[in-house]
Amino acid sequence: MVWIVLGVIALLVVLVLGWFIATYNRLVAQRNQVQAAGAQIDVQLKRRHDLIPNLVETVKGYAAHERGTLDAVVAARQGAAAAVGAGRAEQAAAEGVLTQSLGRLLAVAEAYPDLKANQNFLALQGELAVTEDKIAYSRQFLNSAVQTINTTIQSVPSNLVAGIGGFRPAEYFEAADDERGSVSVRF
Repeated sequence: MVWIVLGVIALLVVLVLGWFIATYNRLVAQRNQVQAAGAQIDVQLKRRHDLIPNLVETVKGYAAHERGTLDAVVAARQGAAAAVGAGRAEQAAAEGVLTQSLGRLLAVAEAYPDLKANQNFLALQGELAVTEDKIAYSRQFLNSAVQTINTTIQSVPSNLVAGIGGFRPAEYFEAADDERGSVSVRF
């Protein structure tokens, strides 16, 4: 009889330990997915930041007297580049400012027919549009990964493993208030 009780206890310990290890490994995989998704956003944002100087230079050739707008785009780009690696909220805010200034720059371009017909400008504008789409997809993918890990961390009984393992809820990449519900960059 003692052997049966000890066998049942041993089996329960093995099952609980197996569940603990499986849950811990799932949390690690989800955390790594969030980190990879965040890195992908950074890659796309860097691509966006790299396109902006060429766009500004192209516009400068046609609209040199729009200096304030050009300077605002350059300053916003520098702010956004400096925010890479900061918290998601700071990065999203800096990117929101950059999106607004890019919108103003492209609105300025509307007033210059020769600029709108320039092949270099059109190519840069197209690349920027593709990059914006990739950024939006990357943000969506990150937020989905964040939702998955946060749900796991906050759900019973995996919250016990998360607490013991030191897992904390991840931060969403949220649009700034002024970005919600409006499209600032139009193509």
